[in-house]
Amino acid sequence: MLSKSKFGKSALALAALATVLAGCGGNNNSGGNASPSASAEPSPSESESASPASDLKDYKLTLFLPGTPPKDEAKVETEINKILKEKINATLDINFIDWGQWDNKMNLAIASRDPMDIIFTASWNGHSANVAKGAFLKLNDPSGKYGNLLEKYGQDILSTLPEAFLMGAKIDGFNYGVPTNKELAEQGGIVYRTDIADELGLTDQIKAVKSIADLEPILAQVKAKKPDMIPIFMRDGENFNAHYFAKYDYLGDSTIDGVIMKDGEDTTVKARFDQPRYKETLNITRDFFKKGYINKDAATTQLGVNDALKKGNVFMVPSPLKPGKDAELANATGLAGKLGQVAMTARTVATSDTAGSMLGISSTSGDPERAMMFINLLHSDKQLNNLINFGIEGDHYSREGEIISPTANTGNYSIGAAWMLGSQFLNYVWNTEAPDKWEQFKAFNTDAHNSPGLGFTFNAEPVKSQVSVESNIRKQYDPGLDTGSIDPAKAEEYYKKLKANGLDDIIAEKQKQLNAFLGK
Repeated sequence: MLSKSKFGKSALALAALATVLAGCGGNNNSGGNASPSASAEPSPSESESASPASDLKDYKLTLFLPGTPPKDEAKVETEINKILKEKINATLDINFIDWGQWDNKMNLAIASRDPMDIIFTASWNGHSANVAKGAFLKLNDPSGKYGNLLEKYGQDILSTLPEAFLMGAKIDGFNYGVPTNKELAEQGGIVYRTDIADELGLTDQIKAVKSIADLEPILAQVKAKKPDMIPIFMRDGENFNAHYFAKYDYLGDSTIDGVIMKDGEDTTVKARFDQPRYKETLNITRDFFKKGYINKDAATTQLGVNDALKKGNVFMVPSPLKPGKDAELANATGLAGKLGQVAMTARTVATSDTAGSMLGISSTSGDPERAMMFINLLHSDKQLNNLINFGIEGDHYSREGEIISPTANTGNYSIGAAWMLGSQFLNYVWNTEAPDKWEQFKAFNTDAHNSPGLGFTFNAEPVKSQVSVESNIRKQYDPGLDTGSIDPAKAEEYYKKLKANGLDDIIAEKQKQLNAFLGK
């Protein structure tokens, strides 16, 4: 945790970024003078590794990402490795793990100290808890075994990613992951099938939606007129109680209870159970589930949202939004031109958003320096960035300038992971997206509401044993409660179990650290 005085410049940069940038020159993560075009096109000298490839021993990097393995993974990796051999004398093995298995498999791999190089990590995916377990290396520790990896091998990251993002993602002064360079503000809403909405005459009604309750008559009509469709698909982490929709600010890691509200002003840390929005959301979600609007396996499904949409029988999903999220998701799911989005919450900025998508270097990596060189290339090498995200030009897409179009083989390499990998400002834009997509990202942050905890990140180390126990309890209750699969009355039992196992200690520690940051 950084004190407010030490964080002063960075907090100001975050606040400024929230009203000026969409993460250009950074996603989450002062570069307020950088422009998308400037950050997307570093000079050739900037893209060079700190060490010539000829001076490096050959090394095979492993990258672990959540998602379904694409059919043409091996073909694309072959092309990726041609670039990496020349640039940093390395090859890459991408390990895709289905979303439904991601948490369990990665927790086991981390606990087992399996050899790994680069791992996707995020504030909402147990980042702070994993840092407390020693899963990730400090990337900016000059006294560490590998020195300051960011300064030595991440020069393009430092020159294009606004300082505010890296500062916001720090834990006790250190970065344990490199944020993706993308949008900063966060907004919750829904993504829906526009073709089905038009067919059923629901388009105007959907566009007028303001609250969760407003969705009820729409979902009822979909269920009645399209009985083979799932009116709204939910899963653990993707529902109306997700942080992006309910606006809980976990002050860092969203797997650790104790929140303030992103769209409020109060800095009193409370359990979710004690926030009125929590129980209200549970009740309406339960009503939707009982009426058959939500998939029956919501609490246990192993499908990610992308895979669910690919099946073609899902009408609507709750989703974190940004400009063009519908088109981006449509291209990743084979539904180009068939998805629309409706915002349902305020746009907010919290420190956790700076750490909402990162690549960390595992503490078991055999070559952390090479891992950082690779992450640096994802922020500077346009060819590599687009290759790993969209596949091979002329095979998986065709291109005219910065605009790309799908081909018959697009579905064979459609990973939908651009928001995880390096700088999105290097990405080509699909022909179904707005040509000025990156300018829209900048405008998206304008007038976003700053969380009252902006700039603060909770350090879980003092209560890591309680956090570990609470995590196991969460897995017993959250999936069922948040998807409406079990009666909201169970929340009382859940809350009592949390309190009996250290919740008060966690909340007290969060409040203590937050108060110190705020100077209280």
